[in-house]
Amino acid sequence: MKTVEELIRKYIAENFLFSNNGFPYADDVSFLNEGIIDSMNVLELVMFVEQTFRIDVADQEIVPDNFDSVSGLAQYIRRKSPTVG
Repeated sequence: MKTVEELIRKYIAENFLFSNNGFPYADDVSFLNEGIIDSMNVLELVMFVEQTFRIDVADQEIVPDNFDSVSGLAQYIRRKSPTVG
């Protein structure tokens, strides 16, 4: 089974970077600062998280600390769903 980080990297590479060559950034790189995603893509990322990891994302949780890097997003997912590895 893939790790949370691997699933996030794969989703972003395929859906936002339109790449089959993987995610070419470090896990702590800011999605917004690097232009990887924009504000509209954040909503797509929220839907991905809710559907893939079966968690509910509250509006007040959609903040850069949770949704602006692979590592930040993975930590958020693990806090919301401790059973996710």
